[in-house]
Amino acid sequence: MNPPVAIYLLLLLLISVATPPPTSATTIGVTYSTPTSISTTSAAALSPDRIAAKVVSMKIPAVRLLDSSPSMIRAFAYTNVSLFLSVPNPLVPLLASNRSLAMRWCYRHVLPFYPRTRISIISVGNDVVSYSPDVSPFLLRAMQNVHLSLADLRIYKISVSTTFSFFNVVPTAFPPSSAQFQEPTGEVIIRPILQFLERTNSSFLINLFPYNVYRSIFSIPVGFALFEEGPFNFRDDLTTGVRYRNLFDMMVDAVISSMAVMGHENLPVIVAETGWPSSGIDAGEVDATLLYSEMFLKALLGHLRSGVGTPLRKEGVAEVYVFELVEKEAKQGIRNWGLLHHNMTSKYSFEFSGGGGGKGRRFLEVLVGLFVEVVMLCLLV
Repeated sequence: MNPPVAIYLLLLLLISVATPPPTSATTIGVTYSTPTSISTTSAAALSPDRIAAKVVSMKIPAVRLLDSSPSMIRAFAYTNVSLFLSVPNPLVPLLASNRSLAMRWCYRHVLPFYPRTRISIISVGNDVVSYSPDVSPFLLRAMQNVHLSLADLRIYKISVSTTFSFFNVVPTAFPPSSAQFQEPTGEVIIRPILQFLERTNSSFLINLFPYNVYRSIFSIPVGFALFEEGPFNFRDDLTTGVRYRNLFDMMVDAVISSMAVMGHENLPVIVAETGWPSSGIDAGEVDATLLYSEMFLKALLGHLRSGVGTPLRKEGVAEVYVFELVEKEAKQGIRNWGLLHHNMTSKYSFEFSGGGGGKGRRFLEVLVGLFVEVVMLCLLV
């Protein structure tokens, strides 16, 4: 058989047997909230249209709006950026007690913009359990009223959930296989919500900051929290035999184990906030530095794009939102997390883009490389 024919047949064989692995399904977005006190110059720079344009230019596919102002929702019309809206904590008991108020909220924040603006999910409250414990009993009813209001408007593709904080609902991160939700919050608040999420095909939302767990557990090396390879940067779950190479995966699996205890281990998980601060509240936060923040974010993005998932969730989490797009105005006594300075310039040397699919691209590169090698061998024969 002459080389050209052999090459052609080998190419057909490679294409016919090649079944590329699935690309990473994790959508990587950012959070944004309007600063409470800004100068006139900053206000112009942070106008809704400027923010939307910046997000599009950075190729970020999803944004969590922590304050969900109608003007900001409108600014994302026709951009193809997916929005994650939030209902403020003080509104939760009102929406729970009055269905018409839930409908009014949907009329103001959803109906005028959807589907021109891609709204994918609404979080009713944010970490209500810790910040407003007296509001917690109203959570499920408020979620139900928002969900029913959307259905009355014939809007069925926007899911409704609420956001919990890992630090406040999962008391023990290690070993992940032994993790359970904090009681009595687990049985009283979280279990009925998990049943609602399962019934409505929604996702479990969790704010998950490795920085907080690292600071609270002295035995965790900083390299383990920053995704670094090293002789001590791992933890073994002796119950399952799983070795964890980073704190982020360990925390995600602790959430999945906690849901499994309640019979809902297959619910999609969305990390509603994560990040590493570039500055701390005081001098005691020696690890809240620009260097560590950049190391964490760069490694997190690479890890999510690799498509490897976690030991308990091979497909990975559904979405991850980096906290946050724009830092607060620099002053002492606050942590800064932003990807951008207040003047909208980048804080970091790497490019942030929310694109995924790294595993599929690498598979294609390997396939092409294999084909080139086969060609060279055929030509030598």
